[in-house]
Amino acid sequence: SPGAIMEHFTLNFTITNLMFTTDLQTPDSRKFRSTEKIMKHYGLVSVLKTPQGAPPAEQCPKVTFFPRSGGHGDDTKVDAVCSYKDNASLARFDRAKLYQELSTMTNNVTKLGHYSLDRNGLYVEG
Repeated sequence: SPGAIMEHFTLNFTITNLMFTTDLQTPDSRKFRSTEKIMKHYGLVSVLKTPQGAPPAEQCPKVTFFPRSGGHGDDTKVDAVCSYKDNASLARFDRAKLYQELSTMTNNVTKLGHYSLDRNGLYVEG
């Protein structure tokens, strides 16, 4: 679209029952692929592709796993980066609406499939 600008937002959350291991940093690893597949199965990616408060995402998400700082060995932090075209004729990105939708989808930020989430660890930045 003429005048459309590519914009980005990042979703951060913490899985409390997935021990971080270095193979989660390797997209070709079995553990990375299976973890990402579970997230897709439970709708994380589909919600991010067409969030209520934003125009449809062009690419979403680029997922990165890393250890949670502070000595929580069983916790894995997740970053998902999404892009969308910001166009005046489309809905504007609404971080609060997206957060609410994700909160509802994850049972008040407690569950994503068989994964447990840190209730205070969900952030939408962008």
